[in-house]
Order: sequence, then C-alpha cells, then structure tokens
Amino acid sequence: MVQDRKGRILLLTNDTHNNVLVYDQKGRILDSWGKEYPGAHGLTLFDEGGKDVLYICDNNRHQVIKTELNGNVLMVLDYPRESGLYSKAEEYIPTETAIGPGGDIYVADGYGKDYIHRYNPEGKYLGYFGGRGTEAGHLLNAHGITVDHRGAEPTLVVSSRQQHAFKRYLLDGKYLSTIHLPGAWVCRPVIHGNYLYAAVLQSDRAQGKRSGFLTILDKDWKVVSNPGGSSPQYKEGQLLELNQEQSVFAYPHDICVDRDENLYVAQWNSGKVYPYKLKPIS
Repeated sequence: MVQDRKGRILLLTNDTHNNVLVYDQKGRILDSWGKEYPGAHGLTLFDEGGKDVLYICDNNRHQVIKTELNGNVLMVLDYPRESGLYSKAEEYIPTETAIGPGGDIYVADGYGKDYIHRYNPEGKYLGYFGGRGTEAGHLLNAHGITVDHRGAEPTLVVSSRQQHAFKRYLLDGKYLSTIHLPGAWVCRPVIHGNYLYAAVLQSDRAQGKRSGFLTILDKDWKVVSNPGGSSPQYKEGQLLELNQEQSVFAYPHDICVDRDENLYVAQWNSGKVYPYKLKPIS
C-alpha cells in the first residue's frame, strides 16, 4: 500500500478483477484498475519530476512494470538475462523495487535467487549484488527493499526475511551492516520520518499459525514498539526473540504510513478482510 500526493491510498492485490484499489483515507473506494497482474506483489510509488509513478512486481509474469496512477504502462523490465544468473524467466520472481535519488531502479528478486538488480532510469541493466550464501552481505528471502534518506548519504535497506533481519548497503551494493530481529519474518521496510515500519509476516516459533505483528524501529535501529507483538527487550545490547502476543493480525504483509501518521496494514491470506487502519494515540 502507498499514499499518493493527493492523499489517496493505493492497494495492490493479485486478484485480476481489480489489481489496484484506490481508497480515500476513510476507506471509501474511489477507483480501481488492472486485470493483467496475476502475480502482483510489490507496489512502489516514486515522485518522478513532480509526477507520481508506480512500479509493480509480478511474480507470475516475472517482470517489473512501471505505470502511471491510472494504470497506463510506461515501461516493462523483463528478467535480467544480462546478469548471466538465470537460464529462464521462471527463475526470477521479483518482490519489490526501490528507486534511488538519481532514478536508478533496484529490484529485489525475493522469491527467486535473492539478488538485488540495478537498472538506470531508462531500464538499462547496471549490475547486481546480494544473492544467497554464507557471508554477511548475502540474503535469504529478500522480500522488500527501500532507500533510507535519514543519514548523511542515502543507503538501501533490504529485508532478509528468513534470516529475521534487515541488511544495509550503499547504493553501489557495498554491504554495511545487519539489523537482527530475532524471531521476526520481516516484510518490506517502510521509512516515514525518523522511523522504520515493517509488517512481520509471522513469528518464527509459530510458523503457519497466523502469528504476525508489526515492528517499529527508530533511527538508531532500535526496536521501540511491536503492535500485536511482544514488548521489545534488550539484554547486553542484544534484542531478545520477538513473537506475537495478541492475535490482532494474521499474516501482515505491508504497512503504509499516511501524512497524518495513521498506519494501514495489508495482509496476505487474510480471509478476505479489508486492510486495517490504526490511528495514533495522542
């Protein structure tokens, strides 16, 4: 889910009756479009010279599609044959994109081989980093990616969901650090203000049991809150295992933070419930 410059909330679904649902902040449907994205997964909004554009990852099509807010297609990125990492398109299953300050496109192959692929704004292939392995800079289930502008220079934050961590990189792919979140299957990182928000698909100790929650980290990478989950506790500087404590959520898959600090939570395999809206407590 994302919020556009008009304040509307856009929800991406893999239901080809309406792949994109457009809401106002009260939950009223304003518009809908899209019937051609059977594997719709990641939705990224980018301000391209004063105009909002969308990047859609499609698991089934093995592509990234750039569109206008009305669904008009602007560009399609096929599987990165140039990388030499794939023998066929089906090996590439992109889950999320992030757009760098210069317009470069970063694609997380989170359900494929866990590489992060980089393109220039026109779609020319530039290279890759990450992938699976035993070193700190490797990834396992690179589910989400975002650009972090909170520091002296922009960096990339990537989910390594099955390692219960976020990993940080420079824009050229150089590995910086790992933020360990024991027990938390973290989805896409969403940065708003000084905080990082993320849906946690499930607790490691209760896999497949609708055991998700949310997590919020401050700019120093310390967990400050886990709505629906256990209170964050540190021992000798190490975060203790996180888990669901209240069955508020099933499998939360993404968070959107609007301009009024409300949280919208989209869920996977939710039993057809609508996204939840959480209001801040003053």
